[in-house]
Amino acid sequence: MGEEELHQLIDGCVKQDRKSQKMLYKAFYGFSMGICLRYASNRSEAAEVMNQGFFKVFNHIDRFDTQRPFKAWLGRIMMNVSIDYYRANLKMAYTEDLDKAEHLTDGELVDRNLNYEDLLAMVQQLPQAYRTVFNLFAIDGYSHEEIGDMLNISAGTSKSNLHKARQKLKYMILKADEAANNNTNYNRGMDYNSIVAMCGSDIKNAFFSNGIRK
Repeated sequence: MGEEELHQLIDGCVKQDRKSQKMLYKAFYGFSMGICLRYASNRSEAAEVMNQGFFKVFNHIDRFDTQRPFKAWLGRIMMNVSIDYYRANLKMAYTEDLDKAEHLTDGELVDRNLNYEDLLAMVQQLPQAYRTVFNLFAIDGYSHEEIGDMLNISAGTSKSNLHKARQKLKYMILKADEAANNNTNYNRGMDYNSIVAMCGSDIKNAFFSNGIRK
């Protein structure tokens, strides 16, 4: 979508034009869903959060500065709504039985050719507290101090949740490798699915460089 067309849609949304709202929704559905999927435990939950996000977008679009990138503004809203949903509906769970994963070390993990959908499914299996911190730190680039402010937890708790998320993901990746030896779809050179805010190859790099290894 060109900038001129985008600005026309935004102008229409400011005027509460339903057709413009529908077209903007359709144009940025994949981008917005991708962000919400990373924070949600399943697609149904992600869709609910995304629709709440678009409700906020349409209610506050008159505040959008057209000199700034629209995607960045939209993405921030979707992320904030995802975090709000988490705080409103789920209790913070800081501990979990990770005995099977705690013994793993970075050196034991080799980068694998997991496709994006596999990686996303693994993140969605994380407990909500771990998943939220993992996304904010490893994918969205926030510091532990910033995450603490956003989630009303200490920076130390954020670091602890990130550590446990990494260990859990390592364990799941190693289990996926075991499945690969039994002729599953892992490591077969499947194409990465770039359906979301970050393309599959980029998010894979983030998983291994920021999310798991450090």
